[in-house]
Amino acid sequence: MSEAYFRVESGALGPEENFLSLDDILMSHEKLPVRTETPMPRLGAFFLERSGGAETDHTIPQGSKLELPLWLAKGLFDHKRRILSVDLPKIYQQGWRTVFSADANVVDLHKLGPHFYGFGSQLLHFDSPENADISQSLLQTFIGRFRRIMDSSQNTYNEDTSALVARLDEMERGLFQTGQKGLNDFQCWEKGQASQITASNLVQNYKKRKFTDMED
Repeated sequence: MSEAYFRVESGALGPEENFLSLDDILMSHEKLPVRTETPMPRLGAFFLERSGGAETDHTIPQGSKLELPLWLAKGLFDHKRRILSVDLPKIYQQGWRTVFSADANVVDLHKLGPHFYGFGSQLLHFDSPENADISQSLLQTFIGRFRRIMDSSQNTYNEDTSALVARLDEMERGLFQTGQKGLNDFQCWEKGQASQITASNLVQNYKKRKFTDMED
């Protein structure tokens, strides 16, 4: 039976998300704290707590603090017009970067943000003065956690791994699953099961159609 959905790789670690990827679609809806740098007429209807009230044109005043989904913040951000500025989420600020540099393995990344690396990479789009520190922190956090993730994936054959993956962000979970697949494939090879060749779905379907045509 063929799969209903073939996973599309995320593009979040690059300059733009891949909107054919479910992971990127979910990530782009995560909220980002921003501050308006200019009044925004008629948008207050969507943020009633920030609008001028019923007697006005629902303008969001300059200096208002909002939480916007990532995709909307990126669409409104403009280097020349200064429509809004972005406040770094806490997990990417200096305090948390210090924790990551001390021992990244003790942190529950999934609880802090299920798309920690992808979302952090997209923050570099906003030209923060801390961009260099953020990118370095992301890289060192990944390096610090990578070995333990792969070691765990290679030493849990036919075991419950739910506790192991609970603290991983989505990209790390993908790496863990890749390691698990490699382990399972190796175990099958050792048992002599890797030499079994099966026909692909395309060949099987072609044979079925050919057999039906012969009956007609």
